[in-house]
Amino acid sequence: MTAIDYHKILESFVYSEKDPLLFNSGFFLFFFCFFLMAYALFFKTSKARIYFLTLFSLYFFYKASNWYVVFIVLAAIVDFKLSNLIYSMSLGLKRKLLLWISIFLNLLLLFTFKYTDFFIGMMNDIGNNQINLLKLALPVGISFYTFENLSYTLDVYDGKVKPLNKFIDYLFFLSFFPKLMMGPIVRAKDFLPQIAKKPSVTNDQIGEGLYLITAGIIKKVIISDYINANFVRIIFDNPSAHSGAECLMALYGYAMVIYCDFSGYSDMAIGMAKWIGFEININFLSPYQSSSISEFWKRWHISLSSWLKDYLYIRWLGGNKKGKIRTRINLIITMLLGGLWHGASWNFIFWGALHGVALVLDKMFNSFFGKFIPKTKFSRMIGIIITFHFVCFGWIFFRSTTFANSWVFMEKIIHQFKPVSYLEFFKGYYSVFVLIGIGFMLHFIPNRIEKAYQQFLVKTPVPVKIIYLFICILIAIQFKQADAIKPIYLQF
Repeated sequence: MTAIDYHKILESFVYSEKDPLLFNSGFFLFFFCFFLMAYALFFKTSKARIYFLTLFSLYFFYKASNWYVVFIVLAAIVDFKLSNLIYSMSLGLKRKLLLWISIFLNLLLLFTFKYTDFFIGMMNDIGNNQINLLKLALPVGISFYTFENLSYTLDVYDGKVKPLNKFIDYLFFLSFFPKLMMGPIVRAKDFLPQIAKKPSVTNDQIGEGLYLITAGIIKKVIISDYINANFVRIIFDNPSAHSGAECLMALYGYAMVIYCDFSGYSDMAIGMAKWIGFEININFLSPYQSSSISEFWKRWHISLSSWLKDYLYIRWLGGNKKGKIRTRINLIITMLLGGLWHGASWNFIFWGALHGVALVLDKMFNSFFGKFIPKTKFSRMIGIIITFHFVCFGWIFFRSTTFANSWVFMEKIIHQFKPVSYLEFFKGYYSVFVLIGIGFMLHFIPNRIEKAYQQFLVKTPVPVKIIYLFICILIAIQFKQADAIKPIYLQF
């Protein structure tokens, strides 16, 4: 008999830079099953449940990001204290000063790790300086929990949320492991009331959670990772070596990769939260079914777009209350900062500006011509085609490794779309193109059919649910790539 290597077993519970704990890792399935069994012991006691979930969430974050777990604890301490001080004060300068201290500290932490090298590079280029880059590793999830911290303090300041009295409750809200690393960005007003509720997991939550978790596995592991590893990554990393036809197909492939990657992770996060007895708002709503860019941003990364709308566009910039010119400027500023939120890169800034200008043009078009264009199925279909291709155009800048590569990629599609042997081309990437097609077909399934299938899973017996879950996992294992592909939004 082979001796059990206890050292390796113990090593699996320690952070590994080569194999961080992610939802699409093999170890996570074992890890989550262990968690559910342990959670059942604490579930009925509210206090024990919160402490257990918080400690587990922090351990999960440690397994994914090592010592960076310290930052989320520090962020929780600072904003918990400041929000309670803000709430205890009457309106005045001191109260406003505390709010600005909270905003400054949160943005300072985010800026230091995410944007310092970008601005050092800009200063080096402008002033011909030779300042050394800091090359700081980006803490996992910092963009997401920073926005949650900010919205909590702002809501307390505005009187929309009463601050928590117990620090452990706030730490739990901020570190809740399903949404910790890549969102969705959860609002305190939506989540905090659930902490005080009597613990329960309904049959609907179990069935809906099963649907979302398995849908997420299929999207992320089967569709996104396979297309990315076997086609998209190859083309985008070196577009100059490929034909225009390959670049165009890689662009369509990336549209499906980024959607399935991020929405798949969001689905799993929302599904796991349901299994624990908590509700997280939906983050994607079939975005490629949008017939305008305004509709797209109501369906894509909803937690971020709604956060930018409520806290930046409306609260700080004034929204549409200061005239048409200011409204258009506010839209562009919001999307510019939304692009910068994704990363310190000219690619993201240009991508944000592109969407900002598109939103302005969309609103102008609707105000001038909207009432003259009949709302028919045909006009909606034309709108969907135009919107999808505009979004794809933006993905070129979002995905390309450098700003220069973005233009090379476009030049290939526009000017070097040379005739190729399409039969050989499709034969070479047959499995990839089949998965791209399946991905788009699933994406355009009407919502009513998706809901009906979800309810079918809700009503199935528990043994059938277990079998269904294991079948999905076994299929995913067959498609899993040799090298683990980290989720795209992990870098943000």
